[in-house]
Amino acid sequence: MEATQAPFLSLLDGKKQFIIPIYQRTYSWQYTQCEKLFKDILAVGQKATSSSHFVGSVVYFLPDPTPTTSVPQYLVIDGQQRLTTIVLILLSIVRFLKHNPYVKIEDETWEEIFETYLVNKHRTDNTKYKLLLTRHDRDTLIRLSEIENYKTTADDSIRISENFTFLSDLINTSNVTELYQGIKKLVVVDVILERGKDNPQLIFESLNSTGLDLSQADLIRNYILMGQAAEKQEELYNKYWFRMEQDFGDQLGYLPWFIRDYVTMKTGTIPNAAEVYESYKRFLSGQYKPKDLETAAKELFTYSTFYCRIVLSKERIASLNQKFREIQKLRIETCYPLLLSIYYDFEQNKLSIDDFLEILSIIRDYVFRRVICGLPTNSLNKIFASIYSKVDPDSYLISFKAAFLLMDGQRRFPKDDEFSRELKIKDIYNLRARNYLLECLENYKRKEPVNIENFTIEHIMPQNKNFPNYWRTELGTDWENIKDKYLHTLGNLTLTSYNSELSDRPFSEKKTIGGGFNSSPLNLNESVREAVVWNEDSIVKRADKLVDLSLQIWKYPSLPKEVLGEYSTATSDSLVEDKYSVSDYEYLKDEILDLYRKLEKRILNIDSSVHIEFKKKYIAFKSLTNFCDVIPQKAKLRLTLNMKFEKVIDPKGICKNIEGLGRWGNGDVEVGLDLSSDLDYVLELIEQSLNQQLD
Repeated sequence: MEATQAPFLSLLDGKKQFIIPIYQRTYSWQYTQCEKLFKDILAVGQKATSSSHFVGSVVYFLPDPTPTTSVPQYLVIDGQQRLTTIVLILLSIVRFLKHNPYVKIEDETWEEIFETYLVNKHRTDNTKYKLLLTRHDRDTLIRLSEIENYKTTADDSIRISENFTFLSDLINTSNVTELYQGIKKLVVVDVILERGKDNPQLIFESLNSTGLDLSQADLIRNYILMGQAAEKQEELYNKYWFRMEQDFGDQLGYLPWFIRDYVTMKTGTIPNAAEVYESYKRFLSGQYKPKDLETAAKELFTYSTFYCRIVLSKERIASLNQKFREIQKLRIETCYPLLLSIYYDFEQNKLSIDDFLEILSIIRDYVFRRVICGLPTNSLNKIFASIYSKVDPDSYLISFKAAFLLMDGQRRFPKDDEFSRELKIKDIYNLRARNYLLECLENYKRKEPVNIENFTIEHIMPQNKNFPNYWRTELGTDWENIKDKYLHTLGNLTLTSYNSELSDRPFSEKKTIGGGFNSSPLNLNESVREAVVWNEDSIVKRADKLVDLSLQIWKYPSLPKEVLGEYSTATSDSLVEDKYSVSDYEYLKDEILDLYRKLEKRILNIDSSVHIEFKKKYIAFKSLTNFCDVIPQKAKLRLTLNMKFEKVIDPKGICKNIEGLGRWGNGDVEVGLDLSSDLDYVLELIEQSLNQQLD
């Protein structure tokens, strides 16, 4: 590498051509950058005492030792924006001088400036032009350089043509001489690279180390193309990268996210959004030799077509497209790396379309059930990134189901009882997925789906803070508690186009007025019409019906226990969670059973992540893992809390240290609960165990 300080115009002087390679992004400077450079040049030209003005570096390759043309061609890898803008200023000066012959710049004519710095005078092909831009910019700059015949066209590059017009408008009789003097004083760092010795990518990265100029996708494109010969760059760009950009169209902003998901799919690890380029390079270094980057580009293009079908609704198979749209509505972006792998297998005929559709339903149902049950979503990216490694190609669908069914703790697939319980009490009105939920309930088995965007959410029992007296009467003496408990829940929500007409009217009027529930064509309002009054009982009954319908839409996967057992690596005691039930415990009867039921309800209400597993000797309450195990005894319930004894806060001193005693259950803290015990106090101890686990 050779770097020297040089006058800018010396770059353009002589027989030569600077080429912007195909992998470089197009010219992108806006008016702001152009105006600043123009003013800087003019200012230095106006000051007789100023001898120079530094404008950065221009980095380029020496010509090929076996050139195909007599004009030396230099491949520019950095400095395109400044180089192009100054060429546009020179073209503006030439055009101004040509149309204003009375204006003189020392002893130089417009022809001399034009033929010295902008064109190679005796050439007739594309080597005529000192600067050859890339893609769409190229043709526009060539037309601008035809001083005699230039005409604007609808195909012009917007940035080239608009900036040329903008800069031309800034030039006038009083400043053109000073502007040209300023260009003569411009100085650059002239960096010349030698083919075969200098690594253009490393130099390029150091010049763009701030990451502000180029996106992660830009860096990857350059990495794939930069080391190739010019003809190969053109071939790879047109064959793969340009087609990929066309597929993304006006949603090109998704391209870096696709590459991130692609790297996640390939490596099983999720790169930081700002480090996708580095992660991609590391991946390639382990997969492809540098000379085989065409294979890498081809594979990237292949998966990008899958991504566009999954994410940008470009799937041609209607049934698949519908499933993809549901995943988009639920915003399950974290599953895209997994879907890329599955789509590839689908294309390779490793699974049928019916299996693919069921897999998409499992992903949808898993995420939606977790949303309703309040399970954390920040771990979904890791969950989905690990699922594919558990898929058996010979039993694709079965192994996929098993992978989900065997997840435990906060990674679990909520079962019907948990999903039903949470769906009934969930604040649906303030749920991000509420429209999706109501749309699915409304359109279940409809042949002509309803677009719920044409409707608004209606609270059957109104949410007005100034609650009308007739609604208080409708709900009964406990109206305040009923309103607080059920206002935003599923049982009290529906859809209507007559929200303002229904307003806070009495329930009987909401049913019978024009546009009311009795005349509504919506399926969601059938259960509302059936009610004579709207009270707690009516809300609960309607919620039960909608929950039953929900269980048909968002299903829990099913596998025979013996099949599931084949995929499990757990102990035989936990191989099948449903092996035992309440009836299998000898002492869970009569008053002790009633006591257990009260305890179970209270523990489950502590946190939505809590669930139950019935073991042979005890009942486990779990979140991430066991936090409270209940051993039924003849006269009491013996509880084991999964925490260190020294960490329990027990003012009453009812806990016992059982470390190393070999008792059933998990943990070092034991506490008894009988009919005379303080349930509230025991619950506080249980919460301590859960909170330590969650923390």
